[in-house]
Amino acid sequence: MKKALVVISFGTSYPHAMKKNIEACEAELARAYPNRDFFRAFTSSMIIRKLEKRDGIHIDNPQQVLQRLKEAGYRDVVIQSLHIINGDEYEKISQQVESYRDEFDNLQLGLPLLSCMDDYDQLVEAIQHQAPQLKHDERLVLMGHGATHHAFSAYACLDHMMMARNLPYVVGAVESYPEIESVISRLENECVNKVYLMPLMLVAGDHAINDMASDEPDSWKTLIQKAGIVAEPIVQGLGENPLIRQMFVDHLAATELANKPLVKEKVA
Repeated sequence: MKKALVVISFGTSYPHAMKKNIEACEAELARAYPNRDFFRAFTSSMIIRKLEKRDGIHIDNPQQVLQRLKEAGYRDVVIQSLHIINGDEYEKISQQVESYRDEFDNLQLGLPLLSCMDDYDQLVEAIQHQAPQLKHDERLVLMGHGATHHAFSAYACLDHMMMARNLPYVVGAVESYPEIESVISRLENECVNKVYLMPLMLVAGDHAINDMASDEPDSWKTLIQKAGIVAEPIVQGLGENPLIRQMFVDHLAATELANKPLVKEKVA
């Protein structure tokens, strides 16, 4: 039986970010599933079009890769999402996978990074592994993407957990709550003199480079510095963190285990 491993991410058009984050996660998953042929898919149609036009590189979207696997005769397919939350992007993947459910003998989809309480605990541990040493008047500010989907609450949940544990980390989001204004207000209330800025995203791509670390008037770095606080960007995606990569491997393994058919014992 032909078996496949598909890794689906939002994607990136930055080659260095692709190598350090997405390809690093893909390689980790491929090592965990050496008996499966590897395939890649992106959910961002904008990035897919850009790579096609700029570099002549074609990347399948989730539906295209499933159709290609069906036509190539694959019967056993496991898929891991590299998305952070159970938001719009993951729901689209889930719906597309479900539409192909009857086309394969086995079709499984692993959950995104933050899907249960244990995931939050593991993410906090992974951030501690990646974070710089901080003085009493310093903080690590983590920039999440945010979402219009109700799963945007994951960012506030993570921030609250860190606060409850007296960790010097603050979570904000580009496109939802907690906004940068509330982040800055908290930093001022805590008399913070310096922050390190790091993306709470798989890839340190456009948001990290432009919205977080640039000298543009509305970047997080600029806005924090305007408040009189020194801001030093750390342009590293979560995909560079080995503990994060292992979480994705574990999620796919857990999905396989949960969906493994029961073997009935033979009655003598």
